[in-house]
Amino acid sequence: MREAELRRLLAANLLCAVSIVLTALVPALFLDGFSVLGTHLTWLCVCSVCVSVLNVTLCLILKPNPSSKRSSLSNKISRFLKCCIYFFMSCILFHAIIVLYGAPLIESVTETFLFAVLLSTFTTLQCLCLLGPNIQAWIRVFSRNGAMSIWENSLQITTMCSILGGWFGAFPIPLDWDRPWQVWPISCSLGATFGYMAGLIIAPLWIHWNRKQLTYKSR
Repeated sequence: MREAELRRLLAANLLCAVSIVLTALVPALFLDGFSVLGTHLTWLCVCSVCVSVLNVTLCLILKPNPSSKRSSLSNKISRFLKCCIYFFMSCILFHAIIVLYGAPLIESVTETFLFAVLLSTFTTLQCLCLLGPNIQAWIRVFSRNGAMSIWENSLQITTMCSILGGWFGAFPIPLDWDRPWQVWPISCSLGATFGYMAGLIIAPLWIHWNRKQLTYKSR
C-alpha cells in the first residue's frame, strides 16, 4: 500500500468533513435566520448540494478508480445519465425504506424525501463516483473481502457509518423531551451526518492501522 495514496484519501476525507461543517456556518452569513435546526430543510438542501459537488470534483481531480479504456463522448453522456437515474432511484428507495421504518406516509413528505436525498448523497453518490453505474461492482465492494483499493475500503466504512448514524438518530424521536431537534427528521439527518463524518475520519485511520493485513486483488 502506498503511503501517498493513503494521504490523498485522508486529505479528501478531511475536505469533505470540513465542507459539511461549513454548510452549517457559511449560509448564516447570507441567509437571515438560517440555522441547522431552525431552517433544517434549507440546510438539508445546502448540505446535499455542497457534498455532491465536492465529491464529484474530487473524483474528477483525484481519479481514485482510473479506467484504462478511453470512452467516447456518447458513452460518457450515457454513463452520466445512468448515474442520474441511479441516484434518483436511490432517493425513491431510501424514501420508501424510511416510510416502512415508521416515517409519516402522507405528512412531512418533503422532509422525508430530503432526508432520503441526504442519505443517497452520503452513500449512493459515493458509489457512483468511485464505481460508476455498475451494480455488480457495488455488490462486490460490499461483499466480504470485496474491496480492491483503500478507496473502496473507505466507501464501505463511510456508507455503513452513514446508515447506522441515521438509524441511531431515530431513537430519541419518540421520547417526550420536547426538544427542537426531535422534530422529524432532524435527529435522523444529524445522526446520518455525524455518522458520515465519523466514517470519513475512521476510514483512513482504520486502513493505516490494518495496512499490513490489507491485501488487494488485482482487477
